[in-house]
Amino acid sequence: MLRKIETFLLGLAALAVLTMGAMITANVILRLFGTSLPDSVVVVQELMVVAIILPLAAVTAARAHVSVEVFINHLPTRVTQGLILIGWVVGLVAFAPMIYAGWREFASTWNSGSFYFGDLSLPKWPGRLIFFVGMTAFWFRLVLVLLQDARNFLSNKED
Repeated sequence: MLRKIETFLLGLAALAVLTMGAMITANVILRLFGTSLPDSVVVVQELMVVAIILPLAAVTAARAHVSVEVFINHLPTRVTQGLILIGWVVGLVAFAPMIYAGWREFASTWNSGSFYFGDLSLPKWPGRLIFFVGMTAFWFRLVLVLLQDARNFLSNKED
């Protein structure tokens, strides 16, 4: 189930990147004619949140985070596995407050009806909701990866 959600979120992120590219291109062309898309800066700003946050769970599932392995490649496998476990735990602890803050920010903008000032008066809550959903999916994937790696570590298996 989580894999399907991650794939859907990854698709939304790809769509956001394509939309951003199209909007920026259209805006540049329109500026040649002395006009621009209304609230394009706000829309691109919100699409950046989509493009950055939503793929995190899929990246974690694929274990495709950027890492520097200068020293870790020279350590014994068990030490490396232990360090990876510690990294997952640190990630869980570090991102839990972000989920809480994301929920609070979403609830606040939803209840207040906040919007961006501009031609379109776009509401703020969709971006806050997307942040919360993306962070929550990422956190749950971290839990699953930690459990899998811990099980492998305790049974003396290598990935």
